[in-house]
Amino acid sequence: MQIRLLILICLLFSVIHGSVHGQRANKVVRIGLCTDVHLPTMHDAEFRINAFMDHMKAEKPDFIIELGDFAEASEKFVKYYELWNTFPGDKYHVIGNHEMDGGHSREEALAYRNMKNSYYSFDKKGFHFIVLDGNDKKDENAKGYKQYMGPTQLEWLRNDLSETKFPVVIFSHQGLVVYKGVDENYGVENAAEVREIIDRHNLSHPDQKVIACFNGHTHWDYAEKIKDVWYIHITSMSYHWLGVDYATIRYSGEVDKNFKWIKYTAPFKDPLFTMIEISDKGGIKIEGKKSEWVGPSPFEIGYPEEMKRFMRPAITKRALKF
Repeated sequence: MQIRLLILICLLFSVIHGSVHGQRANKVVRIGLCTDVHLPTMHDAEFRINAFMDHMKAEKPDFIIELGDFAEASEKFVKYYELWNTFPGDKYHVIGNHEMDGGHSREEALAYRNMKNSYYSFDKKGFHFIVLDGNDKKDENAKGYKQYMGPTQLEWLRNDLSETKFPVVIFSHQGLVVYKGVDENYGVENAAEVREIIDRHNLSHPDQKVIACFNGHTHWDYAEKIKDVWYIHITSMSYHWLGVDYATIRYSGEVDKNFKWIKYTAPFKDPLFTMIEISDKGGIKIEGKKSEWVGPSPFEIGYPEEMKRFMRPAITKRALKF
């Protein structure tokens, strides 16, 4: 009788211990992320990408990803692609609008990145990650940069979402939220259509819902929750674009001569990038990183004050719940 009681107690302890251990154990995926490096624009581009790579090799995230506007598909930038490929773990690209500068095609941009397609998905540590491409053509005759996701890609998105077994995180270059009066020219033109697909999926798949969408392109530091989905803008590694009305020589005449676009930007003194942790317990942690403007801030030279809520030389530390 005593032996049976002892066995029962041992079994009960084992069950309780296993239950507590199971409650404590959780899956966390760690991501090294940067965006809008704009290697052709910056005179110190090699320093910036090296800083990111050195940090990632030390941190050893589960994967690294850049959200577009890395470099053109040109031989003169091969060394930067080779540098990116020195990361020993998984590494991913998103196609930005400036990848096709200089008359290069999207197919060339893919080839330089060893990408089979411009939109794709993968699983990592109990999460499903989707990379989208906002550079589809809505009108074959339209000039300028494309900011659209065509019907073929959207049908692929619907199918991919329907088949996943895990919570979903989406990466894109152009954002999936367009702010009227602020950035109509920066978000995906049919962003509302994309969000409708996301919202419909979330209603019918609460355990495999889209929890967050990360984008670059705007060079903003901003996050907003819409219908239980986080839409997170990660700022550029290098600068905020101001335009010709705010041209300022911020380095030297020689730098300005050799890198003609810098004068139209407000550069960050230090390269900005982040580490992101996503837990299946419902949390997203974004590592903060601060820098300062090189030269006068945009607002000291007359840039609209209302943009202060989006623009700063920093990536804000955030702890988001989903």
